[in-house]
Order: sequence, then C-alpha cells, then structure tokens
Amino acid sequence: MTVALETVLARAGLKVTAHEFLTLVEDAAKRLTPAQADPGAHFDESERSALTETGLDLSPLGEEETDPRARSVAEQTVLRDTALSVGQAAERVGVDGSRIRHRVASRRLIGWKDRGGWRLPAWQFTDDDVLPGLETVLAAMPSDQPALVLANFMTTPQEDLELGDRPVSPREWLMAYGNPQRVAELASVIGTPA
Repeated sequence: MTVALETVLARAGLKVTAHEFLTLVEDAAKRLTPAQADPGAHFDESERSALTETGLDLSPLGEEETDPRARSVAEQTVLRDTALSVGQAAERVGVDGSRIRHRVASRRLIGWKDRGGWRLPAWQFTDDDVLPGLETVLAAMPSDQPALVLANFMTTPQEDLELGDRPVSPREWLMAYGNPQRVAELASVIGTPA
C-alpha cells in the first residue's frame, strides 16, 4: 500500500511521504465529530418529523455506504499539506515575510495558525505572485467561512464562469485575468442558504 500511496501522492504533486500523509489524515479524522450511529437521535420527535418532511434523510448509514467524513478528511489533509508557510509565500511573491503577515492581517491573503505559524492556502498564489484580482474576491468573501469551504469554492468549476465553452473554477477564471468582480459576487454568498 505504501508504494501505491506514494505514487498517488507524487502524481498529485504532494511533497509528503506516505507515513506523513497518513499521520495528517489521522489528525484530521480525530478533529472531526465522531460518526453518529443514529443521526436522528439529536432531535425530538417533532423536530425529526419536520426535518424528514423537508426531505432530510435521518436514517443511519448502511454498511455499504461510504462515510461522508472521509472526503472531508482527505480534502482537509491536502489543504493543510499544500498550504504555504509565511516564508514560502514571501519567497514566491518576492517580498519580506512581514509583508505577507501584513496582508493576512488586512485580509488581502487568508490563512490560519497551525503549530505556531501561519499557513496560507496555495490556491491564492500563482508560480510567482498572488492570484490576480484576489484582493477584490477576498473583500467579498464572508470571513466566518472555514478555509476548506473557501478552497472548495475557489477550485470548483462554477456555471457562472465560463472560458470558451466550459465552466471554470474561480481560480482558473482569475488566472485567465477574468473580471474579479464576477468572482466576488459569487463569493459574497458563500455559506448563505440557496
């Protein structure tokens, strides 16, 4: 399994050993809420009835069903592993580390504290700079959303953003110098019920 996992990690461009990756996965899984054998147990009868009437399935997972937490653990692990330190971000952009910390403080870059230092999601950067139009998009993004939610939004094709004849992710749109205001409008409703 180790060789197969290392092959997958290498193809994905992740610079981490199989052991390190599995440790990250284990850490992420421990941070998640344990699986609930009966999702309906948290609600009284009237709440269960109201929720099921709206179409929510409160039945426990079947033996053949995949635990939905698995995808979240994998995504969180990849987000953490590919995030840049302040030093790496500064080197990429060609500025001093204090400038990167200042951008985080003023929300011109986003990041989170991890093990004593800032970690900045890699989707915010090109090979040698910050993503074009990023400041406009970040100004519109709700500040209460987790880094994984923002990363998924920025890297998932959106029907409202097309290059040629195909939907593209907000990151791809900005990389192609598309109007950042269009992404900002979409970003402004992240976390808002549809």
